[in-house]
Amino acid sequence: VQLQASGGGLVQAGDSLRLSCGFSGRYVMGWFRQAPGKEREFVAGISWTGATTYYADSVKARFTISRDNAKNTVYLQMSTLKPEDTAVYYCAATSKIGTQSLSDYPYWGQGTLVTVSS
Repeated sequence: VQLQASGGGLVQAGDSLRLSCGFSGRYVMGWFRQAPGKEREFVAGISWTGATTYYADSVKARFTISRDNAKNTVYLQMSTLKPEDTAVYYCAATSKIGTQSLSDYPYWGQGTLVTVSS
């Protein structure tokens, strides 16, 4: 499984940013993030069909996960960004729908850095 995340950058608080992740195979996809000095945490997940999405409470109503299987791409649309959203964002793949556990995701892409300035 090949995963390639992109779209990170430096933005100001309140801005929006969209991350993309190219994938191969038929998987449930998730986004995670790791802030400096903190553990990696779940952000959002989406089923293969896109019918089911789920989010961490900290990003619910601000972030939207979606996918385009014809383009083999999963997206994370981030709005109303806050300085505390600063992190390296990773996409990951699993066969388990609904899980937020890192250990349930065997496939990981390289991260893309998102920096939100105040």
